[in-house]
Amino acid sequence: MSSSSRLAVGGAFAACCLIWGTTWLAIRIGLVGVPPFTGVSLRFALAAAIVFGIALARGVPLGRSARERWLWLVNGTLSFAGSYGIVYWAEQWVPSGLTAVLFATYPLFVAVLAHVLVPGERVAILELAGILTGFAGVGLIFSEDLRALVGAGVPVAAAVMLVAPFVSALASVSIKRWGAGIHPLSLTAPPMAIGAALTGLVALATERNTSITWSGPSIAALLYLSLLGSVVTFTLYYWLLQRMTVKRLALIAYIIPVEAVLLGTLLDEPFTARMLAGSALVVVGVGLAVHPTR
Repeated sequence: MSSSSRLAVGGAFAACCLIWGTTWLAIRIGLVGVPPFTGVSLRFALAAAIVFGIALARGVPLGRSARERWLWLVNGTLSFAGSYGIVYWAEQWVPSGLTAVLFATYPLFVAVLAHVLVPGERVAILELAGILTGFAGVGLIFSEDLRALVGAGVPVAAAVMLVAPFVSALASVSIKRWGAGIHPLSLTAPPMAIGAALTGLVALATERNTSITWSGPSIAALLYLSLLGSVVTFTLYYWLLQRMTVKRLALIAYIIPVEAVLLGTLLDEPFTARMLAGSALVVVGVGLAVHPTR
């Protein structure tokens, strides 16, 4: 890989980390006045329309093969409808910090699934040690949020929340295994539209009588989540998936919580010894996972 290619990959990876590190808070803001499944459906409907427009303008062919259309269904059902539907629903009860800890199981699920399904991505011992170390670091950073498990409705919501990283991992590994040669815009727009349609049906069934109260923050959160948190990030993510191993790319889930903590210090939030130790574990874990032979 040339230096310019490495720079592009590094820039895209950093952009995904920076943007996704802020979406947990944006989701919570958007839930004020907007039911969860309605919020997911609106987010991805708007994002899908934009990405379809970009694909049309660039002349990107869509759905030429049965494999491509099959991946649309897998990705739309698992990643956009399943994972995000669960995340939005769970964040009604689960604190954002605990949500980040639970979703940090994503690299673990990816490692196991890739080991089985993706040729050339068998998990080495040091890689597994790095993934487990990184997860321990994320857990330590947000250990105080674990006390929230005693709150009403939180244990059940937290248990359901664990389904989200699993189905996301299954979708990503499936795309890595069978998505070679498919344009990133094709892996983004149609699956988002499928996810919007499925969550829209759930919203019609469960939130029909729930009032929607639009406010400046909720509208801003929807636009941010649609444009930056979906159009930009997922297009970059599927572009990266063709250039990185799915195991390495999954480590985004460990970097995001550390970023959230560091950003919090800019808002005068305390940076404790516990957070420092947890961040150090994440750095060590990522280092082991990325360079298992060193």
